[in-house]
Amino acid sequence: MNKTALITGASSGLGAEFARIHASKGDNLVLVARGEEKMNTLKVDLEKQYAISVYVIARDLSEQSASQDIFSELQTKRMHIDYLVNNAGFGDFGLFAERDWKKQEQMINLNVMALTHFTRLFLPGMIKNRFGKVLNIASTAAFQPGPTMSVYFASKAFVLSFSEAIANELKGTGVTVTALCPGATETGFKVAASLDSSNLFKGSGIAGSKEVAEFGYRAMMKGKTVAVHGFLNTLMSQSVRFAPRNIVTAIARFKLKEK
Repeated sequence: MNKTALITGASSGLGAEFARIHASKGDNLVLVARGEEKMNTLKVDLEKQYAISVYVIARDLSEQSASQDIFSELQTKRMHIDYLVNNAGFGDFGLFAERDWKKQEQMINLNVMALTHFTRLFLPGMIKNRFGKVLNIASTAAFQPGPTMSVYFASKAFVLSFSEAIANELKGTGVTVTALCPGATETGFKVAASLDSSNLFKGSGIAGSKEVAEFGYRAMMKGKTVAVHGFLNTLMSQSVRFAPRNIVTAIARFKLKEK
């Protein structure tokens, strides 16, 4: 019997790549994002190519009731989720005191609240079935403070810490939780976060969405708790533990600085 993967932020970037990977493995899909037209196009392509079922839900997950509404809808349709990919999220660039509060609030609601609530809603069913895998998209941002992207970096630190904690709680249940920590990746993120001209996205070492998604999928299937993509990113994530915090913070600000 086919397993089912729920993927948030599935209209483009990493989310769409995760959808393609799961479809290629014969998994049915539940795609959640705001971009209904893009998801419907993806649905047609994947159903035709892989003979699977794709269910599309167009919803803004930063809305307070969205997670519960989606869970209830799937319960009504008796759709059990075997893989949960919490990919939806966004960032914002600029000094915290000058940024629009509404956007910061939406970021917290999406990056933290929706991810946490979805995980809480779907875990009991996975535990009952003694099988399930959760992939939470964190970031290398999770390992240090991020001046000029303070809320985004803090939200990803939450995702990493939360994922590690519940991964430990779930030992022996048949359910695993993986925090994927990519560095700068070619998605729509840099444009949405106004990072086009920052040092972070300069140079030729930017990973592609497909590469990162394939890495994350393999890590999830192996049940790894933390998966940092790329050698330099792995080195950075380890080294910041031993450097003075003020130095780590200063380096992070330089990386985010506009050229």
